[in-house]
Amino acid sequence: MPSIAIRANPHMELRHLRYFDAVAETLNFTRAAERLHVTQSTLSHQIKQLEEELGTALFDRSGKHVRMTEAGEILRSHMTPALEKIDLGLQALRAPADTITASIRLGTTSSFNTRMVPGCVATLLNHYPSIQVTVEELAASTIIKRLGSGHLDLAVSYRPPEGSELWFEPLYNEELRLVVGIRHPLARRRRVRMAELHQVRMVLLGRQFLTRKLLDECFDQAGASPMVVAQLNSVAPMIELVRQTDLAGVIAETAVSQSADLRVIPLEDPTPIRTPGMLWHKGATRSPVLKHFAEIIRRAAGTAA
Repeated sequence: MPSIAIRANPHMELRHLRYFDAVAETLNFTRAAERLHVTQSTLSHQIKQLEEELGTALFDRSGKHVRMTEAGEILRSHMTPALEKIDLGLQALRAPADTITASIRLGTTSSFNTRMVPGCVATLLNHYPSIQVTVEELAASTIIKRLGSGHLDLAVSYRPPEGSELWFEPLYNEELRLVVGIRHPLARRRRVRMAELHQVRMVLLGRQFLTRKLLDECFDQAGASPMVVAQLNSVAPMIELVRQTDLAGVIAETAVSQSADLRVIPLEDPTPIRTPGMLWHKGATRSPVLKHFAEIIRRAAGTAA
């Protein structure tokens, strides 16, 4: 690897490194600015200032997508452990983890409450055993209302309507996939076109869910009318119903555990894709524990993606 000359500068501040870390993690200046609660122009100025102080470019902005340069990769590889140690030190100064008491109210849809959210809550409780976490499994529209009224602190759901008083931080894009039992006629297929689900017996989420609206649009686009014989309001019982019957379901792969009696098959023409993210009220004050919980969710989402 070629050496990269970087000049040291005594004026570099911790703020610059945190801004750099946010952009490096998201590779998107808009998302990073939302996470940091600063304007995009402020963030861009701070990154440019950091690059000028170091004498090298940290990001390549020439294409449609932001990419890290070799210098940026080197800086982050050494900087991330240092930032983690700084944060741990600050937490230790404030209070031991087992003495911190707080409450977090999280809203989520059923897909994420099957595996992802419980895993994140477990990680948080392992670090802060004295806090209390309440998780409400709700439709996306209800989550938006409860965040707006202050009845939830944070949510894992989907993008709110334009003009909403909520911040939305996209986490990843996920494909919805066909889930069938091993004896289903489609079980041996490598891919299935949406049109092939015409008149197939299915279980789907109810029409009040955004995911169902997305699927109905995909079925309409493909000219397919599945035979929806069951509508449920939670993903876990949908999976169990698929396991015990001849019904097919369309579910996010991240919500389905590895199982010998189920098959998860990609869909195409069109492929149903949704973008989950974190939501919170723009005017809300986020505690250190809530910020830590948000970081746990980001890491889990990175694994899921």
